[in-house]
Amino acid sequence: MWQQENQKLVVNKISEILDATDPTYAEKMTEMFDGAKRIFISGAGRSKLVGNFLGMRLMHSGYDVSMVGEIVTPSIREGDLLIIISGSGETEQLIAFTKKAKSVGAKIILICSKSSSTIGDMADGVFQIGSDESYSAVKGMPMGTCFELSTLCFLEALVAHLIWEKGIPEEEMRFRHANME
Repeated sequence: MWQQENQKLVVNKISEILDATDPTYAEKMTEMFDGAKRIFISGAGRSKLVGNFLGMRLMHSGYDVSMVGEIVTPSIREGDLLIIISGSGETEQLIAFTKKAKSVGAKIILICSKSSSTIGDMADGVFQIGSDESYSAVKGMPMGTCFELSTLCFLEALVAHLIWEKGIPEEEMRFRHANME
């Protein structure tokens, strides 16, 4: 019984946050993805894990994607896009990455939970998942859980939009999927 109640709590909260998210984001982000030579993705902690999901899906969709911090990640350049996933937009390491990307002429997207932040002030696109009011304390969903799960769901829906709009066949995505697992 308690499990069903907790599942409903989590699903309802994610739905509430996604309902409060601007419906034009998918189109705007797709335009920024398509305008980039290459895409770099970063986050910290669980937000980085959400970024890993996005990076894999964008690679499957045919984009040139690198995860910041991996040993084989190339240097970012003008014409590239840096996607930062940060609930607060205030993580020091991510601020440093944003400054570096900006200094070389790369575009920056921030996916966040707050309408105002240090990274947001430097970004070319700020995509707030939910609203400032969306993130009040929720029983059983501590320390950013609402942001991370909602962002993961939002980004999976964004990739579904991309696949549909571009007509990318699943066979093509499967061909790009890792074959040494």
